Amino acid sequence: MAFQIVLNGLLALIWMLLANDMTFVGFVVGYVIGMAFLFALRRFFKKPFYLRKVWAIVKLLGLFLKELVLSNIAVIGHIVRPRLTVRPGVFAYRTELRSDWEVTLLACLITLTPGTLTLEVSPGQDTLYIHAIDIGDADELKRQIKGSFERAIREVTR
Repeated sequence: MAFQIVLNGLLALIWMLLANDMTFVGFVVGYVIGMAFLFALRRFFKKPFYLRKVWAIVKLLGLFLKELVLSNIAVIGHIVRPRLTVRPGVFAYRTELRSDWEVTLLACLITLTPGTLTLEVSPGQDTLYIHAIDIGDADELKRQIKGSFERAIREVTR
């Protein structure tokens, strides 16, 4: 992926030199032309076309921002209620992610989302112990994590 990005940047610079247009717009035009050129030649590269991976990263970032906003609203809702109605608890979450980077990213995303905290990762890295501020249904929380963060992380890393 990094090779394709660097190659695309070099193609953009070559385009700027050939077009004698040393502006940001000239670079963007060259980058888009280089992207089309690399897309046409994608079957000659060992790795898949890099924009697919970049798009997966953008989707993961968007998913995290959405969950961040929704979790903040939920936590604020618990704070402003006159009576505290939370049911805190800890549950074990079995993950299908295997690499250190994937498990670490999942643990960090869970911890950065308000209302949840990754307490520990098992030695085999297949189970995360998570504390939630309101654990009405642990199975529903597990389905949400698997369907959102874990799926998006797999798209980025595989």
